[in-house]
Amino acid sequence: MASNLDYLNPALIPLEEKVNTYLETEKALRRATQGLAGPPPTQSPDQLRQSLDRLEQEILALLPTRNEWVKVDLGYGPSRVGAWHVPATAATPERYELRVVH
Repeated sequence: MASNLDYLNPALIPLEEKVNTYLETEKALRRATQGLAGPPPTQSPDQLRQSLDRLEQEILALLPTRNEWVKVDLGYGPSRVGAWHVPATAATPERYELRVVH
């Protein structure tokens, strides 16, 4: 049985850092596209979307598993990140969808 403290494993630090950067970029994109309060983004919405796509691929590469949660420490207790299989449709190719619960 896995320990509830597994999320504190130092080997997960690179993944945690990428996920935190991903979440900050996601917030900046929302501010840029929805006019939300906060500091103005330093990048255009298109640049932010490209950064999100790049970060998503980097996170997928760091995840040790697919179709299940990995517990990580995003600064306020255990959070979860994972990649789930999304089958191909007539309009989209098969892919993995990144999900973060914090």
